[in-house]
Amino acid sequence: MKSKEDNNIYSTVNIKNEKPSPESRAEEEASTPCRCSLMLLCSLTFSALLAARIVITMQINVMMIKQQETINNVTTENERLIEERKIMENQNKELNRTLGLILKFENIPAKDLCPNKECKVCQKNWILFQKKCYFFYSPHPWLTWSKSRDFCQDKHADLVVIDDLKEQEFVSNHTKYYYDNDHGYWMGLQQTNNNWIWVDGRRDTLGFWVKENLRTSGPKVLLIPKRKFTESWAKAGDGFANKFICEREALLGFM
Repeated sequence: MKSKEDNNIYSTVNIKNEKPSPESRAEEEASTPCRCSLMLLCSLTFSALLAARIVITMQINVMMIKQQETINNVTTENERLIEERKIMENQNKELNRTLGLILKFENIPAKDLCPNKECKVCQKNWILFQKKCYFFYSPHPWLTWSKSRDFCQDKHADLVVIDDLKEQEFVSNHTKYYYDNDHGYWMGLQQTNNNWIWVDGRRDTLGFWVKENLRTSGPKVLLIPKRKFTESWAKAGDGFANKFICEREALLGFM
């Protein structure tokens, strides 16, 4: 007789050996295309989303590039406007300076400054230095201090006024020794009420006087050539004839 346990084993073997029914296979075969379609749909959806993301990213990049170009253009335009403003301000300053020069002199020496209708910064034979023109008079006969000043003023200038050591060095370097150690070049400095006053009304604060005693003495001042820059001024009388230095503003506004 078969036991109960043997019957269970037999039943299990039979179940395992059973083949799927035609209906089950049909259902399984029918469900396979559905799964494939779902996977394809998911794949297409993912691809579409990925493509959309790429397109959006590219559009954002293009927009950012255009925005940066706009910013750069605005910056460049702003810099151009700032530069133009600086140029206009400089031109305005120069025009005001030119107007000041015109008002300063009763008559602009157009004949001397603008020969052949071409204006120059300085008159012929004058030397430009730091926006001023200098004339070093040397031909004989030499002139007294008063006559020298008359000559300069006829040229719409005056005897030189030394403002600082640089100007002192400049005029000294353009003077030459002549005749003897006591002769020099008249400057626009004279003694008034025991003070040394320049022809423009300012009191002298430099005092570049020679250290040794010279034969000359008086209320006017000479620059003696070939001496130390800070020790080259000598006192002299008005009747003493010498060379001299004229100075005037350069007409830079006409260039």
